[in-house]
Amino acid sequence: MLANKQSQNSFVLKLALALFCGVGLIAGYAGSAVSAAADDFEIIASVQNQTLVNGVTSRVPVAGVSVTVTKIDGSVVGLGVTDEKGLCTVAVPSRDDYAILIDQSTLPDGLVLIDAEKASVTISKDLFTTNTKRVTFFTGEGSAAGATETERILQRLADGIRLGIIIAMCSVGLSLVFGTTGLTNFAHGEMVTFGGLMAFFFNVTLEIPILISGPVVIALGGLFGLLFNWSIFARLTKRGIGLISQLVVTVGLSIMLRNIYLFQFGGRTKQLSSYSKQTNLELGPIGITPRDLTTAILGVIILVSVALFLQRSRLGKAIRAVSDNVQLASATGIDTRKVIKLVWFAGGALAATGGIFRGLDEQVSFSMGSDLLFLMFAGITLGGLGSAFGALIGGFFIGIFVEMSSLFVPSELKVAPALFILIVVLIVRPQGILGKSQRVG
Repeated sequence: MLANKQSQNSFVLKLALALFCGVGLIAGYAGSAVSAAADDFEIIASVQNQTLVNGVTSRVPVAGVSVTVTKIDGSVVGLGVTDEKGLCTVAVPSRDDYAILIDQSTLPDGLVLIDAEKASVTISKDLFTTNTKRVTFFTGEGSAAGATETERILQRLADGIRLGIIIAMCSVGLSLVFGTTGLTNFAHGEMVTFGGLMAFFFNVTLEIPILISGPVVIALGGLFGLLFNWSIFARLTKRGIGLISQLVVTVGLSIMLRNIYLFQFGGRTKQLSSYSKQTNLELGPIGITPRDLTTAILGVIILVSVALFLQRSRLGKAIRAVSDNVQLASATGIDTRKVIKLVWFAGGALAATGGIFRGLDEQVSFSMGSDLLFLMFAGITLGGLGSAFGALIGGFFIGIFVEMSSLFVPSELKVAPALFILIVVLIVRPQGILGKSQRVG
């Protein structure tokens, strides 16, 4: 019996190490593949035609514009012409001071620069923090023609709904893990980042369209969640390690994974290649790209499906029963270990889905998940700790509140009001909107 038990533990440990190594190899390959093309210095000039419709800015690439790159002394380094994406790449010999000039006579008929004095842009060698420097020239209408207050409010509301859908999607797994195990997982943000980085690996490095690679990334996210449970937290629980100690482990795990992501992926944000160049659809006073509209609709479908699964399916009812009372659920014959494994898988899959959507919306970075972590905590606290439905509602409203707050505070501080709500809820109604107050003592 003891030998069998040791054999099973050895098998699980080997499986966990294999999965960790697999993730490391994939991340390492992605990092090396991305950096392999960045050995030379280059300047990317972009020419975009900007228009304003109901106060919403829309930009369209301008092709056929001649670009000249010179040194400060006037000697020509390289020439180029913008392509159908409005981009022109000119290789430069070293990190130095350069001037980028566009030939205004090559602009299409009817297009002029917004600011004629900015036909030439000078960049210093200090700006080459990476091997590539991008400069953008704008034609068309300036952004000074502002929108009305109503249009600004509606646009921010639309942006808030999209952000709220992503936060709600990422928060469900975090809330369910807390409800079923009592664990506050500070590494959940890195599960979101994992989804974004894997989407970048498949979509950009392997050039697989996101429609094909997306389901694979979601499945990998679920396996990543299972890996967390099998290799770390199930073992700690079995050994009687307390929840406070496990919380500290999640903090250390978060820091470790974030630095691994930074080492392999780099500090710059990078764009997914699928659906990267799109113009806004005008839905009344609201501007939104077809990509963002599609991800918002898919997000709503996913959230409704999760809610229906938890409410009506037998397994969903078992998950809610374990979240309410683990001991009572176990006494009624529910296999709590199986439920907890399912919760970790579902949490990882939903986190990866949120990472894909966030990567399409805001580009991919090594810290994209950790940047959302405290908004997720604010959402599940507002909705009710341990409640999946509370996470859906709370995350949705937190997203709206974050974007709407940018109407009153600088955009750099728009997250602060959401965190203030977190503090207020903890003081006034710590059980949240859907949570139940409990008698202590």
